[in-house]
Amino acid sequence: MKTTQSPTPQARAILLSSAAIVLTLSVTGCDYTAADPKLQIGAHPVLPALRQYLFPPMRIATPRTWTQGETPNVPEGLQVSALARGLKRPRSLYVLPNGDVLVIESSGPDAPVMRPKDLVVGIVLGAAGEFNQAGNRITLLRGGTDGKPLTQTVFLDHLTSPFGVALVGHDLYVANTDAIVRYPYNDGDTQIKARGTKLTDLPAGPINHHWTKSLIASIDGSKLYVGIGSNSNIAENGMQAEIDRADIWEVDRATGAHRIFASGLRNPNGFQWEPQTGKLWTVVNERDELGPDLVPDYMTSVKDGAFYGWPYSYYGNHVDPRVMPQRPDLVATAISPDYALSSHVAPLGMAFYQGTNLPATYRGGAFVGEHGSWDRSPLNGYKVVYVPFHDGMPSGPAQDVVTGFLSPDNHARGRPVGLAVDKSGALLIADDLGNTVWRVAAKGK
Repeated sequence: MKTTQSPTPQARAILLSSAAIVLTLSVTGCDYTAADPKLQIGAHPVLPALRQYLFPPMRIATPRTWTQGETPNVPEGLQVSALARGLKRPRSLYVLPNGDVLVIESSGPDAPVMRPKDLVVGIVLGAAGEFNQAGNRITLLRGGTDGKPLTQTVFLDHLTSPFGVALVGHDLYVANTDAIVRYPYNDGDTQIKARGTKLTDLPAGPINHHWTKSLIASIDGSKLYVGIGSNSNIAENGMQAEIDRADIWEVDRATGAHRIFASGLRNPNGFQWEPQTGKLWTVVNERDELGPDLVPDYMTSVKDGAFYGWPYSYYGNHVDPRVMPQRPDLVATAISPDYALSSHVAPLGMAFYQGTNLPATYRGGAFVGEHGSWDRSPLNGYKVVYVPFHDGMPSGPAQDVVTGFLSPDNHARGRPVGLAVDKSGALLIADDLGNTVWRVAAKGK
């Protein structure tokens, strides 16, 4: 699922009144069967001929969230349990040095409906539970493992669509949708009451199509890296609306000054430092409306100064004919990402694993949270996968690890977003539809 804003109340009324007509056009009017998604996993994905549509075909997984006693599925040797339930759209996770877990509960700001396609997308996202109530706050979880009771407190409140968090020393940075804000933090704090200090503004505005802002600090703590998604699918709102977007910024922590570290990334999220090489990695949501098998979402190392194609091309020099005017000069410089995850899986979280709780087969590689498709048939994603690494690069096919978010009859019980590894080495998963944080550990640990 792409991180699109919710419509205004007036627009939502229009969406509901138009639902029957638009869904009939978009769902039933097209031959829309996808190929095997495994063909699009790895360094060299199959890229079929593109298709274009008057209305984007939709295939939604309507919500039917977890019943009492239900959990996701995990392979033999692992166990999964709910660390916390009853949250308000948990989107991302951050583990503090003392083991406390910060849960960022958030959704995007209201957005205008500007074109007929916005009506279609709004209807589908609403039916999929995308506009459920969010906290726009950060909740702190303490304990909850080894038989200890869980303490849950509101850590920070009244935020503006927060997503990314980074701690450097005693400075806690929160990436709201419109700014990075710094707060004082002392070890063991369960609540921050101090008023934050703005470090730098971030692109937002009245459209703010991809509102999530991932955040990570450099290894030496001197810089922050923030992901800023595009303001559209393929620049249909004009390039003026894309200034400083579809980029990863490098922000100086002392001054707030920024530069573009990498560009042409439609919606970069889930930042992580690869432990062996020290390179920055991200997962990226690619463009829609070119068919069920275009364009594969991906994970990639991020090269300083590199251009990754959006909106003019995808996977290197594969030109998107919808974007006008064309820019062959930029397409010539576009580089291909390192590893495809298959089309429309909507990766929003990633975590490299160096712990010892999980079996050795999961060490050294990356877990990826796939939020799930809304414009592909059959549905794709709705799971957490593991990608093995060797010498700092992906070394094999993605493996399903945490599944069952999608029921056998295609109802969405939950949708994985952000990932983290807790102090014990267990994998944590933010489920923004099930309003739960899941904990995956080895049996008996």
